[in-house]
Amino acid sequence: MTWLITGGAGYIGAHVVRAMTAAGERAVVYDDLSTGVAERVPDGVPLVVGSTLDAERLARTLADHAVTGVVHLAAKKQVGESVERPLHYYRENVEGLRVLLDAVTAAQVPAFVFSSSAAVYGMPDVDLVSEETPCAPLSPYGETKLAGEWLVRATGRATGLATASLRYFNVAGAAGPELADTGVFNLVPMVFEKLTEDAPPRVFGDDYPTPDGTCVRDYIHVVDLAEAHVAAARVLRSSPGRDLTLNIGRGEGVSVREMIDRINAVTGHDRPPAVVPRRPGDPARVVASADRAAAELGWKARLDVQDMITSAWEGWVRLHPEAVRT
Repeated sequence: MTWLITGGAGYIGAHVVRAMTAAGERAVVYDDLSTGVAERVPDGVPLVVGSTLDAERLARTLADHAVTGVVHLAAKKQVGESVERPLHYYRENVEGLRVLLDAVTAAQVPAFVFSSSAAVYGMPDVDLVSEETPCAPLSPYGETKLAGEWLVRATGRATGLATASLRYFNVAGAAGPELADTGVFNLVPMVFEKLTEDAPPRVFGDDYPTPDGTCVRDYIHVVDLAEAHVAAARVLRSSPGRDLTLNIGRGEGVSVREMIDRINAVTGHDRPPAVVPRRPGDPARVVASADRAAAELGWKARLDVQDMITSAWEGWVRLHPEAVRT
């Protein structure tokens, strides 16, 4: 099969492209390069620069490359920005998805993997979040991901399109320094940034009902996440009309304070965190039950938090050599 990977020049997308090609699948990248980096696209993989709102270019790309499956990662994903610009997020994430699905069904592409998020759950009051946990997103970003799942599922039911919505938990790490996350929106790069500035990392609240008072999260290595996409793509290829919704996590919680301690140890720093007020809407604990992904895909995360921090730090140092302590 030939897989069109939207957002394939982004941090996660570039890992998915490499995992797909390493597994022997053909890939085509479609990216508007608003946050993606063209140099992340491997040699020999076609790159089409375009928006998912451009119906004509999408249709032409699907036809020109004889696309037989789509992995849709292109989206806006900053929670805070989504609160400030909800119309922009709904346009890019929901309308862009609708236009893409219209092109996919018109071209009779049989398989579609959708990049969703644990943000669809909001503030779940459970030890382990399963796919049956009620969804109550707290931001327009989370809302667009949940609406995207509905749109993907409804399209599959109406047309026979095989679909999978993968709900990512907290993604970190890199397959190599050149594929590192260049954004500073997640905990690991946010801590790296503070350490590079010789400033204390921030902890947003230490009075949560958790063992050390800080929020607990489930971290997943981006390499494992990319391999989950390959597994989902192959299941859809062999199961026409299939409809899957799956958590992609490790099923293990790590607190923010513990994560900062581990980052200090890996990077050679010794910066205790500064506690600042809670952020509105931060749930105390969000940890995945990944049993369904194991059962449906035969997939399980292999890499641990140490692997995530070490590989992410190598990428950070490549971009910020001043971060190394001498």
